[in-house]
Amino acid sequence: MNTPDAPLSPQAAESSSPRSHMPIRAAVAETFWRFSRWTLVRESPRVSGSRLLIGAPHTSNWDFVLMLAIAWDARLQVRWLGKEELFRGLGGPIMTALGGIPVDRKNPAGLVDAVVERARTEKDFALVVTPEGTRNGNGWRSGFYRIARAADLPVTLGFVDATTGTTGLGPTLRLTGDVAADMDRIRGFYADKAGLRPELRTVPRLAREDT
Repeated sequence: MNTPDAPLSPQAAESSSPRSHMPIRAAVAETFWRFSRWTLVRESPRVSGSRLLIGAPHTSNWDFVLMLAIAWDARLQVRWLGKEELFRGLGGPIMTALGGIPVDRKNPAGLVDAVVERARTEKDFALVVTPEGTRNGNGWRSGFYRIARAADLPVTLGFVDATTGTTGLGPTLRLTGDVAADMDRIRGFYADKAGLRPELRTVPRLAREDT
């Protein structure tokens, strides 16, 4: 997964994950959780419709596997943004089938507009974003906030917590435009969430909160 910092590449319009695959994916997810050492926390109450899902703390590449298992269990037609290099060669069709949308990181203009347009035209659009990006400890990137506000998408807080051995979906919030207040609510939820590798955890804070 990647954080939104560049526009969708041309082939992004072709990405799809047919709903006919959902029963198979749900069965795979059921098997995964049955044998996993993680305890799945399902969404309660269940939220329907389009939304943006935050994946945090993002401290390991294993987060991708957990994200898919969570989404498939919830029957979500999940999408995620990834650098376009992941979609080259034999692995490209697999990444696309898993919901990936390739991003051209060399051309950063217009990403938010492209994602917003997709959210407005695609039924039950569920975009997963990892705001920590490269996990460098320098706070969160603000792309998720801009997309959620521009597309009027509620934000669901997905989490991984090695301390309790739990992972899943937390509450769903409506961002108000008051960045500091919204981020305080998000920080409150993630305050006790350690991630898979706690030493790489980043405090949820946007640079724009300090301006």
